Amino acid sequence: MMDKDYHFGQEVAVPDGAEKREDYRLSARATVRLHVESAEPSVLGGASFEGSVRTCEVRDLSASGMSLVTSEVLRIGSLLTAEVQLSGRHESLKLTVEVVWQKAEGAHYLNGVRVVDSDETDYLRWLEAVADAFSRSE
Repeated sequence: MMDKDYHFGQEVAVPDGAEKREDYRLSARATVRLHVESAEPSVLGGASFEGSVRTCEVRDLSASGMSLVTSEVLRIGSLLTAEVQLSGRHESLKLTVEVVWQKAEGAHYLNGVRVVDSDETDYLRWLEAVADAFSRSE
């Protein structure tokens, strides 16, 4: 991971009343694969349906959440599976996220998501990766 991949601050204001963050944020180079439809175990010709996956960009992140840029609306309150690929890391981290706010930005949407602590995800590895990114940005 290179120091230039992460820096403190935020270039864009969040929607009015949406600033409820308790953690510092890092602007980051990262991508997320969001599973926007729940996977269903339907079998067609021997192949299983994996659900709909969208790739989006991370605007900023903290231990408790991220701001994601998407091309489509995400429903507030939705719980989604996210595969996060942080710059400089080989493996992606599987997380559960909850959409907590959204703002239209031209043809795209800025979405605030909260990382949910779950035993079946890489939550602890996520906390370690964010702590490592913070230590490199100082």
